[in-house]
Amino acid sequence: MSWDASAGPAAVPADRAAARHRRALVQRELTRVREAAAAWRTGLAALLVGMVGFGLVKGRSDIRELAAPYDVLVGCSLLAALATGAAGAFLLLRAAHGRPAATAVQQTSPGRLAWGEEALDHVETLRAARSLTTGVVLTVLCAVALTVAVAFTWYGPDRSVPALEVVTPDGTFCGTSRGITDGGLRLRTRAGEVTMHLAEVRTLRAVDSCARTDGPVD
Repeated sequence: MSWDASAGPAAVPADRAAARHRRALVQRELTRVREAAAAWRTGLAALLVGMVGFGLVKGRSDIRELAAPYDVLVGCSLLAALATGAAGAFLLLRAAHGRPAATAVQQTSPGRLAWGEEALDHVETLRAARSLTTGVVLTVLCAVALTVAVAFTWYGPDRSVPALEVVTPDGTFCGTSRGITDGGLRLRTRAGEVTMHLAEVRTLRAVDSCARTDGPVD
């Protein structure tokens, strides 16, 4: 079987206008993707900075104050936020500014030169668009991980501190034990550290928490 090729119908002005429009789109597509990536990078960076600042102001300053396993969950969430945020930032920079590498002259073959600059720009546009999409997704995941970490620091239960309630002739004291020195029991209370002689202790019992104002200091 043989095939015969023949010329098609002549192009009309509308066909030529459409071809010019498509070529103009191809010539500017890389610039448009770069501009979109720069805008996304700026917007997402502002979002993350605001979330981090808000979490630092409102949340706990020390995750060791959280009860287990919430402290571990906060640490894992922060680690996930760091990993996804770093990867997302790299991909957004890759989409906005291109790959951080230069092509040597000897690596540019005649075949690639014949392919044309527009074809090379189109390939780079596709890569930049993929980097932009993946970078946005990873940055959103970073924001989610930060939100989870902040939520745990806000609403997670406090770490329980063993406390002692000691009754002496001078009154009732409640606090955390700091040890026994020279026959005296040292307690760290909210009012400060006090020392009482064991011979003067009337009752001594362990409690879950101190309800009095002279309770334990964290």
